[in-house]
Amino acid sequence: MSTRTYQDAVEHLNSLQANAAALEAVRATGGRSSAFAIPEMIEYLGIIGYTPQALNALNVIHITGTKGKGSTSAFTESIIRHAKPGWKTGLYTSPHLVAVRERIRINGVPLSERKFTEFFFEVWDKLVNHKEKKVPTTPDMPGYFRFITLMAFHVFLSSKVDVTVLEVGVGGTYDSTNIVPKPFVTGITALGIDHVFVLGKTLPEIAWQKGGIFKKDAPAFTVEQPKDAMDVLESRAEELKAKNLTVISNSPIITELEAAGQKLGLAGVHQKQNASLAVALANSFLQTSLRTSTDDKLILESFKDGLVHTRWPGRCQTLEDPERINFNWYLDGAHTLESLDCCIQWFVSPGVGLSTFPETTTTKSYTRFLIFNCTSGRSGESFLMKVKDTIRSQLWVHNRDAEDVSTFFDHVMFCTNVTYADGHFKGDLTTKALSDSDLTELKTQHALASAWTSLFPSFPAEKIHVLPSIEHAVQLAEEIQHVSGIEAKVLVAGSLHLVGGVIEVAGLSDVAL
Repeated sequence: MSTRTYQDAVEHLNSLQANAAALEAVRATGGRSSAFAIPEMIEYLGIIGYTPQALNALNVIHITGTKGKGSTSAFTESIIRHAKPGWKTGLYTSPHLVAVRERIRINGVPLSERKFTEFFFEVWDKLVNHKEKKVPTTPDMPGYFRFITLMAFHVFLSSKVDVTVLEVGVGGTYDSTNIVPKPFVTGITALGIDHVFVLGKTLPEIAWQKGGIFKKDAPAFTVEQPKDAMDVLESRAEELKAKNLTVISNSPIITELEAAGQKLGLAGVHQKQNASLAVALANSFLQTSLRTSTDDKLILESFKDGLVHTRWPGRCQTLEDPERINFNWYLDGAHTLESLDCCIQWFVSPGVGLSTFPETTTTKSYTRFLIFNCTSGRSGESFLMKVKDTIRSQLWVHNRDAEDVSTFFDHVMFCTNVTYADGHFKGDLTTKALSDSDLTELKTQHALASAWTSLFPSFPAEKIHVLPSIEHAVQLAEEIQHVSGIEAKVLVAGSLHLVGGVIEVAGLSDVAL
């Protein structure tokens, strides 16, 4: 046991990943195996020594949605940590950016490598050594996400946390996290139409899945949704006997923050909605758990502190490179049409991707780069069309419509999510979900380049770069900036895995995470 290392744990964990062929097979079945997901997860939980009822001790705030659920989870945990500084908070999220340890946090801090390794093998050994199954469909070992979820439950129960903010992985009804019998409160962030096309489901079907986290007598909150989705959520809340379903709007606390000249810890106009939902969830939890009103001024001020000090790397994040002179990174793992729209709105604004005052092409003092990738199965052309349309609208909003949309970016780079130029991944960033042919032939990246040329016919071909790794992209941006000698503004978007790889390769972990 003493010779087992963090790297050993990561390698074991990666062995549980499904490869590209397996994922495609699951898609082809239409997800019919979902009905077995909860019984199988409960069986695994029993193998590691817990019952579902034992999870009630975690005092769970359960959060799902198709966009903003990670940010909302981060806001919620930060609010409670600042409101109750003597408490121990647990936060479970996915995916991670650089290290898998980021998914399991206590008091906002990822597990150390030592602690992660210790807890990992406690769970691993029990699962590996147990061969008898009560549920016939249960595989010998859980998949990657199931395992991390089981491990998170074990960590939080062992650490005796006072509250757990639990982010759903995919969906809700059949998600691995949905085995907690009595969460304190549940929340659903915005439901986006992008997932209708990606998952091949209608918006009401997606709402049905998300509404599956509602539980008997537990308060439920959501943001404003399209009517057909809201109708389903209301029906699910009634079916599952949620205490109520409250639709929240912008919180007065956020209005007060803005009036005082303070900003949310996460950038972007869209974060107001996520923060407002987080305020409602945290307030409901504290009222229920403390059995008292949270209206006193000290509690409300602590809410503000929690919102201001929320940190969630890789979401509308600006970083000044600590090593490269005149080099600024703008990181957003936007991977849906709606989140990409928010990302471009943020970047194409004064003080971010635009100068504070209008510039002409002859006076522009910086070079704008776009490093982009999206997973196969998503429409790259529609993503890039969204980029184009949002740039145009933002230039108009900020009275920069004299600037040519087609030359807003000076260079665009389409690279794979492979971390290093020699073709290997950082251990924590290894993914088996990419087909070998796609990686070898760079099919996705060439398709993106072709789409860019179609959308921007006048864009110089020599400034469109198809690259086999993240390291190639970082090095090329560095070389171009070095030759020009002027500031580089580098937007990285389209994939959280891409953003994490850039943080790793560019050596940004100390300032980013």
